[in-house]
Amino acid sequence: MLKDIFTKPKKKKYATIPSETARQDVPEGIMTKCPNCKKIMYTKELLKNVKVCFHCGYHHPMNSKERIESLVDPGSFRELNKTMISENPLDFPGYKEKMEADRQKTKINEAVVTGSAQINGLDVVLAIMDSTFRMGSMGSVVGEKITQAIEKADELGVPFIIFTASGGARMQEGVLSLMQMAKTSVALKRFSENGGLIISIMTHPTTGGVSASFASLGDYNLAEPGALIGFAGRRIIEQTIREELPEDFQTSEFLLKHGQLDAVISRHDLKARLASILEIHQPGGNFNWQEI
Repeated sequence: MLKDIFTKPKKKKYATIPSETARQDVPEGIMTKCPNCKKIMYTKELLKNVKVCFHCGYHHPMNSKERIESLVDPGSFRELNKTMISENPLDFPGYKEKMEADRQKTKINEAVVTGSAQINGLDVVLAIMDSTFRMGSMGSVVGEKITQAIEKADELGVPFIIFTASGGARMQEGVLSLMQMAKTSVALKRFSENGGLIISIMTHPTTGGVSASFASLGDYNLAEPGALIGFAGRRIIEQTIREELPEDFQTSEFLLKHGQLDAVISRHDLKARLASILEIHQPGGNFNWQEI
């Protein structure tokens, strides 16, 4: 009948559940949801924006490869100690298997990537901690790679820049992990006494033994916006001092306000600001804090 042809179909009461085939047609990882503002973005566009949320400015964690690509001059990075891997000194159950699984997943061998590079044509040595590998935890190899990177910067007479991102010392290596706090700190002390420039950039999160050692020993201590930085967890501190802490406690903004950081710098501005610092410390460089 004619009325059946021209009558608008009634809306279904319930939404149709997509078939398994339809679900598989949407590539995994094509969209990213911001954990801060809950907005959804195309992952490719987010990567082009150096993983900073378009809506709220939240700095999504970067892995070491993304960090290198966003920071150094193209083709200038030369990795150090790429094949160095951790053993299982305490025979911790399942540790070797977990390490191998992380190596397969992340395509890196440890929670820090080190190497020489150039930033705006200026030579540096970099150490970039990667939270995708064992949450950036610090074991004996992480400490050794950072120490050797510092010594390489000393040998070349160039600045040392470290990006920290870590949950702290790696429990599977026990006291050997904690020893890295002293080893890296001594290496930085020697480097500083020889006139070396140390720039530390703390990213989310920088906690535990890492925050209590090399992360806080820069000539310039910088951080990304909103980064969690601290030694013990908020809940433990509140239980210890029996007081409620401020909402923004242990954020980079809180630390800047209380004099524990020199600057909080957006990822969009970081390369230019680092280049300014490096230029200032070149022979004959002119100091201008406003440039930093």
